[in-house]
Amino acid sequence: MTQYQVWAPAASRVEVEVDGTAHPMAPWPGRPGWWRAEAPEGDYGFRLDGGRPLPDPRSPRQPHGPDGPSRPVDHAAFHWSDTPWQGRALPGAVVYELHVGTFTPGGTFASAAERLDHLVELGVDFVELLPVCPFPGRHGWGYDGVSLWAVHEPYGGPEGLKRFVDAAHRKGIGVVLDVVHNHLGPSGNYLPAFGPYFTDRHHTPWGAAVNLDAPGSDEVRDYLIGSALSWLRDYRIDGLRLDAVHALADDRAYPFLEELAVEVEKLGAATGRPLFLVAESDLNDPRTTNPRQAGGLGLTAQWSDDFHHALHAALTGESQAYYGDFAAAPLAAVAKTLTKGFFHDGSWSSFRERSHGRPFPAAFGHRLLGYTQTHDQIGNRALGDRLSATLSPGRLAAGAALVLTSPFTPMLFMGEEWGAATPWQYFTSHPDPELAEAVRQGRRREFTSHGWAAEDVHDPQSPATVLVSTLDWTEPGARHHAELLDWYRRLIRLRRTHPTLTDPDLSAVRVDFDELAHWLVVHRGPHRLAVNLADAEQLLPVPPGTPLAVFGTAEQTPDGLLLGPDSTALLEID
Repeated sequence: MTQYQVWAPAASRVEVEVDGTAHPMAPWPGRPGWWRAEAPEGDYGFRLDGGRPLPDPRSPRQPHGPDGPSRPVDHAAFHWSDTPWQGRALPGAVVYELHVGTFTPGGTFASAAERLDHLVELGVDFVELLPVCPFPGRHGWGYDGVSLWAVHEPYGGPEGLKRFVDAAHRKGIGVVLDVVHNHLGPSGNYLPAFGPYFTDRHHTPWGAAVNLDAPGSDEVRDYLIGSALSWLRDYRIDGLRLDAVHALADDRAYPFLEELAVEVEKLGAATGRPLFLVAESDLNDPRTTNPRQAGGLGLTAQWSDDFHHALHAALTGESQAYYGDFAAAPLAAVAKTLTKGFFHDGSWSSFRERSHGRPFPAAFGHRLLGYTQTHDQIGNRALGDRLSATLSPGRLAAGAALVLTSPFTPMLFMGEEWGAATPWQYFTSHPDPELAEAVRQGRRREFTSHGWAAEDVHDPQSPATVLVSTLDWTEPGARHHAELLDWYRRLIRLRRTHPTLTDPDLSAVRVDFDELAHWLVVHRGPHRLAVNLADAEQLLPVPPGTPLAVFGTAEQTPDGLLLGPDSTALLEID
């Protein structure tokens, strides 16, 4: 027999239906709103006041998709390898963002595991999986997931995720999972039928906010925290990336994010593993990652879009939308982020039409993840075009060097290490035809309103969109792809062997640049990273030293370093 339990505070009668047979549930003494019953193990759902069976909000498995019955999972039955993996902390690491469905043509955890040796040779420490909770259809980014305790079946389900994590750990690679607490997808979300999981007290881009501070929010918080701890405990995930935490509306004195950080810290102490949380936040508020003892929320790190935007503007010259704040003087923006962390640290943001942010603590650069590309920054473009679609190999190499020698925690997006020619576009596979058409038309309206021709906006529901977004694993062996891949490998090795390059102290970084001449030099202890983004050879003020890595051409002269166009050099000064 199996114990079934569910929180349904507004229901007057609850039954659990197991393999087609209904069993009455009784109120749980001492736990208001909770119901429980013992019944045979099998596929199950909960009937509320005589309605049709609904999936368990805490379902560990949805074998037939978000709308089907739930299925129990015995997490203790999985046989983990006898591996020496004990986890590792985030500081000093290199992270690799990966979407399971398009990382390989197979689009599963098993096929992704077959490419782990590539990541070992690259030198990354963590793979960060985009969300893997169930969502409608076969293909999607994962940010429309539901059933926050379960795993998307087409990827391989719970067993497949565990096997992937186990394989990664055997290779010495940790696993980070992207989780979404700020909303659920538009299809397959049955939480409102069970209780006040959402509230009209706040509104978000997705509608009513997840209930973190209204009546019933204690149970909602417990639901989200329990889900987070399950990934870390039952699946042995090493850390979680928290999607858009600025959209978590929460007026309580004890913020949800702080409560989550406390519980994760407790689990880490109990398991002996250094578990961590990484936030996506556009608030530019250092309190997100400041320790709780210093009045912060105590999260380990956060993504740094400021650094991305500055680099993107410098490499591409783009100035639309939020790039406008960085494009006026892009090298100055790169210099500021490398030395101050946030570009907007109380300064005026033209995109927001107000001042934004506050200063970041200089000693803790590792609390910021630095990158040139992410799933968001590629996939939310009209064409889903990567930097490799428009930039020369030399400019791609310059961006990589600025990330991988930075005081931040570097993060790569899958395929960027060889300058993948495949785009990464927005795709869905909603089986509901009305929702599918609404998504299709909404995407088209979004970009045609910004000047794109309707025929240039891809159809997110088309299988061809998924196919074109899938990595082509024949590319890394092609000449210019192989050269860039070797550059990434060399930079990561150098980062490991030269402690100065992982020093997170922003105050120890100095940047010289010439905005008009399009060059900059980053000083990190005895190391100099020299970058020439101009179309002509230039002499940069770099003293003689030992070349550690060069992409393009570089020649030392008595007057400085002569760098070819779109060339980059890392030197150790004698």
